[in-house]
Amino acid sequence: MNHTAAHGVAEPLEHRSTNIPDRKILMWAFLGSDVMFFGALIASYVVYKGRSLTGPYPAEILDIPLTTISTFVLLMSSFLMVLALHALRENDIPRFRLWTFGVCLFGAIFLGFQVYEFRAFFQEGLSLQGNLFGSTFFLLTGTHGVHVSIGVLWLMSLLIGSYLRPIIRKDALNLEIAGLYWHFVDIVWIVIFTVVYLVEFV
Repeated sequence: MNHTAAHGVAEPLEHRSTNIPDRKILMWAFLGSDVMFFGALIASYVVYKGRSLTGPYPAEILDIPLTTISTFVLLMSSFLMVLALHALRENDIPRFRLWTFGVCLFGAIFLGFQVYEFRAFFQEGLSLQGNLFGSTFFLLTGTHGVHVSIGVLWLMSLLIGSYLRPIIRKDALNLEIAGLYWHFVDIVWIVIFTVVYLVEFV
């Protein structure tokens, strides 16, 4: 009989019959609901596309080269996330910290591009209230930007935590779950970039 059983206290399970940690299952469930949420936002953009009665219109202000660069930066951050998780699993803490900082930095750069783009669009007269394009565009891309911001703060907390206490085994799971969220955010942006930016000029 183990120590916990002798005292009548059940040890919390990390996973059940699926052999998948409970926290990872919860993250998958959350991402599934987020897929539907973003699906509704993207569908709204597509439904109202081309129905604005006043400008500015997408073809007049969308900057494909600039957004392509920011998209590349975000995609590279996913590659760095893979490296960070691999380093942590190998107990290579310096490289884990380096790559995690890189993910945060690239995420912040992407957000910087988005802030610059939003400011430029405002100067061009595009706003939430101006026309249907502005309403659906800012709601969709702004919501994605909030998700990226949450991801950056989450990863920064894991990075800072690695300096405040010793790295333990479950930290790899924590980073893996954060990585699932980050990769999801990147995939969503690929869809947004394709629907909002690329399809507009096809």
